[in-house]
Amino acid sequence: MNQLPGFGLVERARALQPLIAREADEIERTRRLTPAVTAALIDNGLYRALLPQSVGGHEVPLEVFMQMQEEIAKADASTAWCLGQCSVCAMTAAYLEVDAANEIFNTAPGILAWGAIAHEVNVVPGGYMANARWDFASGSRQASWLGAHVRVVDADGTPRKKKDGSPEIRTILFPVTSATMYDVWDAIGLRGTGTDSYSVENLFIPDRFAVLRDDMSAVREKGPLYKITTHATFSMGFAATSLGVARATLDAATELARKKVPQGLGAMRENNAVQGLIGRNEANLRAARAYLYSTAREVWRDLEAGGSVTEAHRIAIRIAATWTIHQSAAVVDAAYHMSGATAVFATNPFERRFRDMHAIAQQLQARDTHYEDAGRSILTSGLPKPPTAR
Repeated sequence: MNQLPGFGLVERARALQPLIAREADEIERTRRLTPAVTAALIDNGLYRALLPQSVGGHEVPLEVFMQMQEEIAKADASTAWCLGQCSVCAMTAAYLEVDAANEIFNTAPGILAWGAIAHEVNVVPGGYMANARWDFASGSRQASWLGAHVRVVDADGTPRKKKDGSPEIRTILFPVTSATMYDVWDAIGLRGTGTDSYSVENLFIPDRFAVLRDDMSAVREKGPLYKITTHATFSMGFAATSLGVARATLDAATELARKKVPQGLGAMRENNAVQGLIGRNEANLRAARAYLYSTAREVWRDLEAGGSVTEAHRIAIRIAATWTIHQSAAVVDAAYHMSGATAVFATNPFERRFRDMHAIAQQLQARDTHYEDAGRSILTSGLPKPPTAR
């Protein structure tokens, strides 16, 4: 059977699970990926999954990236979250000139991270001037470069607009040494992501480090991967991450049920209610995974055949990712509840995954408003073509 390009990354991710699991407590305690985990991810090329081949990346199909995320998440959600964030950030190389991309991604450690869209930059001769602070920069503590998504203000003080009248948003890139970092990430879940804040003061950004990210007219690379926006790739990667967390949690609950004998209730494995819970949640998780991956395959086939991402593709990706995260959270909740008092102790593999899963479910990619967006599009343009079995 032919393997997909980059399939070795999935095998490497699986091989790293024992190391990441051993480091998970320290990741949680320090709120950072440990040096051992970061080095292993770099040495095995996992951060380069979505980097273009033209600058030494793997440029893998969407499905391979998702599988990589799922395998890492089975060991630790924070590690998977950082890896997913920085991997998608590397897609920015497709919008950069090769020399600029090489400077960022081929100087060790070659990791880029960024935060939420906010603030403005002012046009100056040869580039832009930035003075701002940004939040939610997952993976920034491993990064050598940072980015920021900003509105552009021309030299005369006029906000720059695109042809459709919306603000022009550019992604500016700069070395992490140019920024001030703020240790602010103290959350209930995904504690190890170091999703901190950063700021710059009177920082000049040369034109070559300010890109129109996700503008298909500005992309340099022509492979199918770079027809997909970073927004959509984030959604699918983080949905796959949620599947990994749910799988690990359900497996742990199933293993517990094989052995546990609650006082006065008899063996869990002989309890009909427990048996039914495991069966239903196994079905729910497999259904969510099948839906997510079939959507990814269908979109990828269309892109490989020379097509572009359509509104139907966008909606298919958005609702598949959102629903998968919600289903994964429901599976984690059921496994946690089924495990009883055992689940509340930090020494057991439930409590952290419960918190991590609910931190994932609070993120942008899981907003209920995505269903409204999809419904509005369906009512306006018709139902998106569903994935087909092939």
